[in-house]
Amino acid sequence: MGLNLRNAVIHNVQGNNQEELKATIVDAIQGGEEKTLPGLGVLLEVFWNHASQEEQNVLLETIEEGLK
Repeated sequence: MGLNLRNAVIHNVQGNNQEELKATIVDAIQGGEEKTLPGLGVLLEVFWNHASQEEQNVLLETIEEGLK
C-alpha cells in the first residue's frame, strides 16, 4: 500500500468522532469492496501503534477466535 493511499485514508477520517469512525468501518466491511478495504488496514495500523500491550493482546485473541 502506497504512502499516498495511507495519507488519503488518514486525511478522510481525521477529526471524526467515534460514531463517524464506526460508520466508516461498518460501511467498508458491509460493502466488501476491494477499494474500501485497505482503509481498514490503515485504521488497524493507527490502533496498533497507539494501543497498550493489553489492548493488542485482546485484538489478537479476538481475531484468532474469529478465525477458528
